[in-house]
Amino acid sequence: MKSRLKISKTCLLVILLFFMAVPNGYGNIYLFINQEGDLIYTNRPTASDNKVFVKKKPSPALLQKIPANYDHIIARAARRFGLSVSLIKAVIKAESDYDPMATSKTGAMGLMQIMPDNASRFKLKDPYDPHENIMAGARYLKNLVTRFDGRIILALAAYNAGPGTVDRYDTIPPYEETELFVERVMTYYYVLKNRRY
Repeated sequence: MKSRLKISKTCLLVILLFFMAVPNGYGNIYLFINQEGDLIYTNRPTASDNKVFVKKKPSPALLQKIPANYDHIIARAARRFGLSVSLIKAVIKAESDYDPMATSKTGAMGLMQIMPDNASRFKLKDPYDPHENIMAGARYLKNLVTRFDGRIILALAAYNAGPGTVDRYDTIPPYEETELFVERVMTYYYVLKNRRY
C-alpha cells in the first residue's frame, strides 16, 4: 500500500512538473478561415495574406435574411467571371445585407456597393438594378483576384480600401473597417460554402 501511494505521488509530481514546463500559450487554440473558405484550428497563429483570424467558429445563424431571388444572377456572374457563388453571396451579405437600394455615406450603391467611379468604368446605367450591380461587382472582384495573384483575402481588402492601398501596404491595410470587412466576408463565405440546404 505504501509503495502504491509513493508511486502515485511520484506520478503526480511528474505531471505537475510537465505542465509547469509547458509554455503558457500552448493550450490556446486559434481559428482561421483560409482563402478556400475552410476553417483551420491551430495552436500556432501566423500572419498570412491567405487566411483570416476569427474569434469563434462561425454559426449558420449569421445567414439570416439571404433571399433566393438573386441566385440566378449570382450563378450567372460566378460562371462568367470564374468566381465562387458562395464568395459573391458573402460579399453581397457583407456589403448591403441584400438591400438592392443600399447607399453608403461614401456613395457606394446597390447590392455589391459599387462606387461611382466603378459605375462609370463598367458603364452601369442603373447601379441599383440587381443584375447590373451584381455583374459589375463580380467583374471588379475578379479583376482584383487576378491582380493579387489569386489571393482572395487581398482582393477583398482591395474591394473595400482600394487596390492602391493594398499595394502600398502589401497586406491587408491596418484600417479597422477593412479588417472587419475581410473578416466578415470570409466568415460568411465559410458558412455559405458549408451550408446544408
